[in-house]
Amino acid sequence: MFTEIDARKKLLDAKRPLPVHTVQSLQEHLLIEWTYHSNAIEGNTLTLAETQVVLEGITVGGKTLREHLEVINHREAILYIEEIVKKDESLSEWQIKNIHHLIVSKIDDENAGAYRRENVRIAGAKYIPPPFYELPGEMERLIQWYEGDGRVLHPVERAAQLHIRFVGIHPFAGGNGRTSRLLLNLELMKHGYPPVVIHRELRTEYYDSLDQAHTTGDCRDFIVLVEAELKHELDTYLKLLDN
Repeated sequence: MFTEIDARKKLLDAKRPLPVHTVQSLQEHLLIEWTYHSNAIEGNTLTLAETQVVLEGITVGGKTLREHLEVINHREAILYIEEIVKKDESLSEWQIKNIHHLIVSKIDDENAGAYRRENVRIAGAKYIPPPFYELPGEMERLIQWYEGDGRVLHPVERAAQLHIRFVGIHPFAGGNGRTSRLLLNLELMKHGYPPVVIHRELRTEYYDSLDQAHTTGDCRDFIVLVEAELKHELDTYLKLLDN
């Protein structure tokens, strides 16, 4: 399944170390794209251009404080996972809670970094997450899977499975979607892949493939979606470096 991905990554690795200014421009572009699309999937109405303006420290008229905070918080969460990658730290519940805390900081401080204390449904999904009292055990098993059976998977499948399993647990009262996409990219980045951007235009396919994975155990559609987005990002890097 990942032959084309591996071939593209091999080409990218052959060009390392990447030019400093090229890397900087790619990171700046990615920060805006990733933040915009991840927030837009969750209903944030800021446009791509408005997201860039907010990241530059400017307020956009007619938009809520929450929407502004979602942009600023997402940037801080990206910077945090970049530090995790740089330090080569192993995934832990503590890190996941920190990512979530950054995502909902000043929006929902009461629940920031804390597992939900009530049962929830995922809007539009057939799948029902586990009851709140099972969350500590579910999250412990997630880390055990990550450190155990998950290690034998191809890094892209492991990243996709991490996303699927985390969303299935749905450990927080809100902010699970953004946190899950950060975890997906945290795992990809650890293995030298560029982060993927799940585009807002794929929202329906994205949610449907997750629900399918949770209700039937068939993860192929979600993995294929991640693979396609990763190919796109790798092609973007390679095209820029070939010019």
